[in-house]
Amino acid sequence: MNRRNRWLCTGLLLFFAGCSATNELTTSNEVESSPTKLDQLAILFDHSAIFNSNFTGFALYDPLAEDFLFTRDANKYYTPASNTKLFTFYAGLKMLEDSVYGLNYKYKEDSLFFWGTGDPSFLHEDLGNRKVFDMLKSHDGPLIFSDANYEDVKLGSGWAWDDYNSSYSAEKTPMPAYGNLAKFTMERISTYRVHEIEGEIQVDPPYFRNKIEDAGIGEVSIVREQDGGIFEYSSYADTTLVDWYRPYNYSPESFVEMISDTLKRDIIYKLEPLPKEYNRIKTVIADTLYKHMLQPSDNFIAEQILLMASDYQFGTLNTRQVIDYMLENHLDDLQDEPKWIDGSGLSRYNLFTPRSVVRLLEKIDEEFESDEKLFELFPAGGQSGTIRRWYENRNDGSAYVYAKTGTLRNNHSLSGYLITASGNKLLFSFMNNNYTSSSSVVKTEMEKVLWFIHENF
Repeated sequence: MNRRNRWLCTGLLLFFAGCSATNELTTSNEVESSPTKLDQLAILFDHSAIFNSNFTGFALYDPLAEDFLFTRDANKYYTPASNTKLFTFYAGLKMLEDSVYGLNYKYKEDSLFFWGTGDPSFLHEDLGNRKVFDMLKSHDGPLIFSDANYEDVKLGSGWAWDDYNSSYSAEKTPMPAYGNLAKFTMERISTYRVHEIEGEIQVDPPYFRNKIEDAGIGEVSIVREQDGGIFEYSSYADTTLVDWYRPYNYSPESFVEMISDTLKRDIIYKLEPLPKEYNRIKTVIADTLYKHMLQPSDNFIAEQILLMASDYQFGTLNTRQVIDYMLENHLDDLQDEPKWIDGSGLSRYNLFTPRSVVRLLEKIDEEFESDEKLFELFPAGGQSGTIRRWYENRNDGSAYVYAKTGTLRNNHSLSGYLITASGNKLLFSFMNNNYTSSSSVVKTEMEKVLWFIHENF
């Protein structure tokens, strides 16, 4: 008996003696001389110091057999972080059209009244198109903006209050512009610090150039007032070129000022209800938004997708009514009821079980005619998105995992699709909560499990 088999048998003796119920799908108490792949998979969990020091849930599902191959605490609830975006993705698939609407509008005599739809693409650095811009710019008469159809709050329930100054925590708004971020580019300073803003900091949109205050020499930073529109900056001499993205604080008045400055024409704000009959203009392809949400895990786009779904379905923008609609009409058959709070996963109040996430993945899969089209949207192991440095096929460098990550401090999840060496497509959800190590340590341990499944299932 070689060393590997001796190790496996020894491990199985310990496993069946002390942990006979740890693998929920393995019930035999007899030690086999040739452990099955399910036994070996159970050992990977039972002998892991990482998994045993935190809370880990795992579910592996075969869609062809319509059955779970392996589970580990898959019926327990975990903080999913950005795995929440899988629920948002499914909501978009069920509630939005192939292209999204960028504006609701109505002509009244020579005036153009317009309302936001939640579309995040207007003036966006990566997603922007000129359809809405050109329409507003070319109208000869008065432009009148209303946010009377917006029935939500700017920050989600359960978000960390002190994240307001971070680019991943942009506010929800009825008509986003510039990704709801202000971009500050600090140029190199030669010998002495230049106190004048001109030439030192480039600002996009330029509207915020007059919203900057000098905080003196210190750590290079841009900090916004929590509930205001002023940004304070500080810098060292000889600093290198650096870009800072900061969420701006929304109010309808400041929004109108900013867009007026962009269009170089006046816009009026008026709290005008959305009429029963109005027109819409389409902007970007929905898949473009889904890909940008899933691969880099964009929180802002995730939140706006739910608002767009609300606008399309109900004529008002409200996150909660979309979540309730989805739970009642499309997710009512999940084995464990999701505690679904927001679109992005920033909320600590979200709670899902691995087996319910797997069922969600199956529902998403059913919406696509081919794996190729589905996998184009997901992060691919070793190739793209948030797992481009993880889960690479060790044999040929290709991807074998297409999955969504989810990370908050002390929590990391990964859920998606795994292609085995034999060509099978399996669905999985891996959730880890309350670890005290770095996330890299947890990911390394997860990779051992997923690679074993790839090679043996």
